[in-house]
This record gives sequence, C-alpha cells and structure tokens, in this order.
Amino acid sequence: MSEVYANRRSRLRDHVNAAGTAAALVTRPANVRYLAAAAPQGAVLLLGRREDLLVCAGPPDDRPSEGRPDEHLRLHVLASHDGDAAVAAAGLAAGQDADSLAVEEHHLTVTRHRAVASVAPKLRLFDLGGAVEQLRVVKDEEEISCLRIGAEIADQALGELLESILVGRTERHLALELERRLVDHGADGPAFPTSVATGPHAGRRGHRPTDRRVEEGDFLSVCLGATYRGYRCEIGRTFVIGTSPADWQIQLYDLVFAAQRAGREALAPGAACRDVDRAARQVLDSAGYAEALPPLTGHGVGLEIDEDPQLGPSAMGKLDACVPVTVEPGVHLPGRGGVRIDDTLVVRPEADGGPELLTITTKELLAL
Repeated sequence: MSEVYANRRSRLRDHVNAAGTAAALVTRPANVRYLAAAAPQGAVLLLGRREDLLVCAGPPDDRPSEGRPDEHLRLHVLASHDGDAAVAAAGLAAGQDADSLAVEEHHLTVTRHRAVASVAPKLRLFDLGGAVEQLRVVKDEEEISCLRIGAEIADQALGELLESILVGRTERHLALELERRLVDHGADGPAFPTSVATGPHAGRRGHRPTDRRVEEGDFLSVCLGATYRGYRCEIGRTFVIGTSPADWQIQLYDLVFAAQRAGREALAPGAACRDVDRAARQVLDSAGYAEALPPLTGHGVGLEIDEDPQLGPSAMGKLDACVPVTVEPGVHLPGRGGVRIDDTLVVRPEADGGPELLTITTKELLAL
C-alpha cells in the first residue's frame, strides 16, 4: 500500500512542478488522508523539495479507523501540542530551500494563511486549488472495496431495522438505532447524520429527525450511510407503514423509482454529468413535479460524503470509469410527504457489466 500513496504524492508533485511551484502544503484532512494514509487531528502534509513530511501536533492515534500513516513517509511531531502544523510546515519548506509553496486557499482561513506567510516571508505562496480533490475523483479498487464493505454494512443495518416494530417509535429513536447498528456491524461510524422522516416529513432531503412518532399509513423515508476505513457510502429508501399503500403513494413511488432507474442507466464512462441529471429529472419534470425536485440528482462519494462530480443541471465535465456516485432523486409534497430513493454505484463500462450497484436493499415498495 505504501506504493499507492507514494504514487499519489508523485502525481501531485508533477502537477505542482508543472505549475512552477517548488513545494506544496496540503491541509484539508480528507486530502491529507488520501496522500498519507492517515490524517491525525491537525496534521498537514508537506510535499517538500527534498523530502515529504507528515507534520503532526502530537503522535498519531493508533486506532485502525483513523488509519496509519504511510510507513515510508517521515513524521514530524511538533514539540508543543498547541502549535499549528501548517505554520511549522511552511518553516520546514523554507528549510528545504523552497522559494515557493502551493497552499489550499479554499481550506485555509485568512488568519492561518497570514501565519503561514509570516513564518517564511521569502516563500512565495500560490493557490494549489482543487488539485488533490481532482486526483481523488477516480478511485482505485482498494478504495472501491472499502466503499463496497461500507455499503454492505449500511444494507445490514437497514435490513435489521425493517424487521423490527416501527409504529409508535420516534424518528429520532430510529435514527439513533440505525447509527448504533452501523457501528455494531463494523463501521467506523455514520457517514453523515442519519435521516429518518415519517408522514409529512417523508421524502424531504436532509431532514433532521424529530420526536414525531411513526403512524399507520405513513410514508417512512430513511437515508443513512456507513464510514469504513474513512470511505463513506450512502443509501436511501422509502416504505409504507402498516397497511397497503394508498393509490397516490403507489403512483408517486413508481414515478420516483422510474426516475432513479433512468439516472442509474445513464451512468457510463464518457457520459456528461448534466445528462445523468437530465435523465432522472425529466421523468419527474414531465409528471409536473419540476418545482418539488432537489437541486442535484447525485454526487460523488469517497473520503467525504459529498465529492466531485456533481450530477446537476449545470454540472460540467464527464464521468470516468471507477467513479463512485449516488443517484438519489426524490419528491416531497408539503403536508403529505414524499419519496426518496438513493443508491451508491460505481461507474463501469458496458463491457464490465455497466454501473456496479453497491447498495442492494430492495427498492420494492414494502408495507412494513
């Protein structure tokens, strides 16, 4: 695995050198972990002229979920725990005779940027931009394996919940139970705050669970995800509670299911991101739900739950193979509820069987 991280750093160094910069300072935690195998609290990565260093405020945590730093990457631990690793790294870059330093301006605060500049005034600072984020878009098979295991954990947690008694329990209680089950099955923790929405709340994107209790006849929509070795996946499903679904519930569910299927089928290497969004969106738009649709049909996942690419109407760029994304259309009708169906998939060429579905919990409209 050390070779994997060394290759990632080498690719970034090629980008930095091509831009005419001698060294780079990576501060965004997900980017540090991508390049160094671990991102201890407050750690930064220095791509130096002569040596790469993982600069830490204290000794790295030994917990497996936090990752272990690449053994071929030298650690530099600050003498004081309250020191700023980014500021220290800038001084180390100057000590390696660098005359310029690329920094992640989108992550550094103004105050921190000034501190980095002041510790080594002869260093010219340049913006690294989203160079590391772009490297992270296409995943290797080890990364995809972590996502696959995370998806299996999320499927297990959701499947067990569906076998329990739901009527009378609160959204908040069900969300907490799901997060406990994720950890029980081996997740580092939830990939994001679990959403459980019932009745008039169902189908609402990003709904925060409340003390509303599940009632007979409700739509129940659940969105959860597991983090495994730092990698985050996502699944969302909608069910009906207690009784056979009403006609309007069946019609709305079938419509969202058709939109989600259209979006999934549009995933292919070379497909424009906006075309994937359009495939799902036009199904719901043509049925009169244009005003009820979320701004995005989906997004990339990995070390963060919301990565590039973005699948939206104004999205730029095309999909590559081995890019994991969500497809998650939904419709929420104020006062009535709604439907959301959400899967994590990996873009694969047709010769390899097309999109690989990681989250496999049934999408049949179940009455629980």
